[in-house]
Amino acid sequence: MFSKEVYVNRRNALKAKMNSGVLLFLGTSEAAVNYPGNTYRYRQDSNFNYFFGLTDPDLAAIIDLESGEEIIFGNDVDIDDIIWMGPQPFIKDKAESVGVSKSFPFAELEKYVSDAKAKGRKVHFLPPYRNHNKILLNKMLGVGFDQMKAQASEEFIKAVVSLRLIKEECEIAELDKACNIGYAMHYTAMKMARLGMVEQELVGVMEGIAISQGLMPSFPIILSQNGETLHNHSHHQVLTDGRLIVIDAGAETNSNYCSDFTRTIPSSGKFTTRQKEIYDIVAAANNHVIEISRPGISYTDVHLSMARIMAQGLKDLNILKGDVDEIVANGAQALMMPHGLGHNMGMDVHDMEDLGENYVGYDDNYKRSTQFGLGSLRMGKMLEKGHVITDEPGIYFIPALIEKWKNEGTNAQFINFDVLEKYYDFGGIRLEDDILITDEGCRLLGSKRLPITTEEVEREMAH
Repeated sequence: MFSKEVYVNRRNALKAKMNSGVLLFLGTSEAAVNYPGNTYRYRQDSNFNYFFGLTDPDLAAIIDLESGEEIIFGNDVDIDDIIWMGPQPFIKDKAESVGVSKSFPFAELEKYVSDAKAKGRKVHFLPPYRNHNKILLNKMLGVGFDQMKAQASEEFIKAVVSLRLIKEECEIAELDKACNIGYAMHYTAMKMARLGMVEQELVGVMEGIAISQGLMPSFPIILSQNGETLHNHSHHQVLTDGRLIVIDAGAETNSNYCSDFTRTIPSSGKFTTRQKEIYDIVAAANNHVIEISRPGISYTDVHLSMARIMAQGLKDLNILKGDVDEIVANGAQALMMPHGLGHNMGMDVHDMEDLGENYVGYDDNYKRSTQFGLGSLRMGKMLEKGHVITDEPGIYFIPALIEKWKNEGTNAQFINFDVLEKYYDFGGIRLEDDILITDEGCRLLGSKRLPITTEEVEREMAH
């Protein structure tokens, strides 16, 4: 939790961006795993946390844009709660700690919203993603469950996005902290990996580091020798000689700021010549992004510039053919990289994905492409100082996708399919860092960079 002034200033900035009506903020509740008393790890809604700083479950808040009134709704604990949880601060004290002078029991929220609606006032809400909040919205506003995303306030969404995208100094400090924990997770896995281990042994240690130094992993850890599957959450395989391990993982701090790193390491501790050839292309693409990312260039253009580096490297290996610019213009390299270069990051590892990627990563000047691969770019608009984004190029050899393109003749003029057949057993490589856009360029977040070259990786894995 930051100082009271941080949250007061954020709410004032939000009020200045909107015209009229009532802003409704819904926090999250605990969710049962298999019975009510056994819950999933609790996490507050990021938007509620950003503007009100309170992480307790079962809270809601209102901002009245005409009067400027701010109210937090929640229930004080009773004796049964105290028996199980111990004494807790009163809601009014929690509210005052973030600069909100009014608080009411949660049951009063429905009456407040109903009264506002009855007076013909606009009640702005953000797209809900938890079922209990969908039920609450349906009850209070009569919005159909299948209409909630469409009826969410676009004005509200855009105002929130504009504020959360540009990170404050206090947020940058937390993101550096998250990246330092992420470094410890990855570095430990790199040092521990041994032939004969099971993937989940590494996952368990990494998750333990995230919990011991922060709140938790920022997302379910991806660690697999089947790296051609982009988000593989199966961890049952034994580490086998000649294979590559793609490890995509990050940490969330106790203040709910996230990191997201990927490294690809050889199961044996040594890359083969063929693995080094592909790895070096991905590393060059990753470093190129860091070199050119700055205010005033769109991340779409950064992606395309990175794609040319990748296309040239694949052409040098005779996997691709033809003019590099034409290869990229037609998206032929996307056969080996079917995802975008990166995404915004902050309190969410895919920052504000709940509000809609196109609001977060695009705007009136930059529209999402429909081209395969490029269309999966989550962040495409002009970079500004204070943006935090991931830089995660990858090369994957996905036999089913290659066969599909081969049978359909897709981009056949640029692809040597006979050469690609030799890579069906390769897997994939992804290298991901987190970068902050600065005045004139960018910097890596965190105190130290994870080993990135094949030489560095092999040196750290030597045992």
